[in-house]
Amino acid sequence: MQAIIRYFPLLAIFAATVGAFLPQLLTPLSNFIVPLLTLIMFAMGLTLSFSNFKSVLQQPLKIILGTSLQFILMPLAAFLISHLFALERELMIGMVLVGCCPGGTASNVICYLANGELALSISLTMVSTLMSVIATPLLTLLYLGQAIEVPIAGMISSIFQMVIVPVFVGLILNTYFSKNLVKLTPVLPVISVVSIVLIIGIVVALNSDNLVVISGLVIIAVILHNAIGICMAYAISKQFKYDEKTCRTIAIEVGMQNSGLGVALASQFYSSLAALPGAVFSLWHNLSGSLLAGYWSKK
Repeated sequence: MQAIIRYFPLLAIFAATVGAFLPQLLTPLSNFIVPLLTLIMFAMGLTLSFSNFKSVLQQPLKIILGTSLQFILMPLAAFLISHLFALERELMIGMVLVGCCPGGTASNVICYLANGELALSISLTMVSTLMSVIATPLLTLLYLGQAIEVPIAGMISSIFQMVIVPVFVGLILNTYFSKNLVKLTPVLPVISVVSIVLIIGIVVALNSDNLVVISGLVIIAVILHNAIGICMAYAISKQFKYDEKTCRTIAIEVGMQNSGLGVALASQFYSSLAALPGAVFSLWHNLSGSLLAGYWSKK
């Protein structure tokens, strides 16, 4: 079982490769993405206690810093990178839309596997999602000159079903039956690793057709955007003298966006071309997050 955790980054790359070149093997499993995420969140809940969330609430500056970086750093970085690479208008729109989105649920999984502060990660995802109902339209108006409507009800419902409920159930079981769960604890990271590897493979498979039409410039721009978010957030958190776990958590939360929302907004309000950067980001941030989690988990 430890070998699965140790080789997590390699397994993620393998799954992405299978998804890209043999999508027919994984696309039939698309309906398993939500159940797999729910299973991961339940497994993470089994490692948490109420004291974890109480500790987060007692340090609101962490929430303020993470959320501020989310909505200041990421849209600005996307805007500047788009101009640096002279991306055409539609692709720049897609880049900026991803930058204006809140954090995604995948960040919670990566934070858990990277030995981050899980309760902080979940709290940041929820707060940024709630704030996005105001922040995302205002930011798109600022950078793109057009305000867009964010489907906040659907987002909150999704987070409630995939994050809050399974984490809460796991937390309750850990609180009242922790002695009975001792033997299960070593297996939880393995469950999470296998599940996220499968999700990465499925996501790549579902987007395999897009991979053919994506230019190398867009891929480089997306990789740079993701790297700036992670590295800058980590460095800024260090300047605030936060401990390693907090710095990792804020870096992951800021660098990993709700790119699915970016794709949906781009498709609805602009064009399929504008949705491409979000699709690439969705693929890349899962892969880069897996590599980062593998590296940090060993330190």
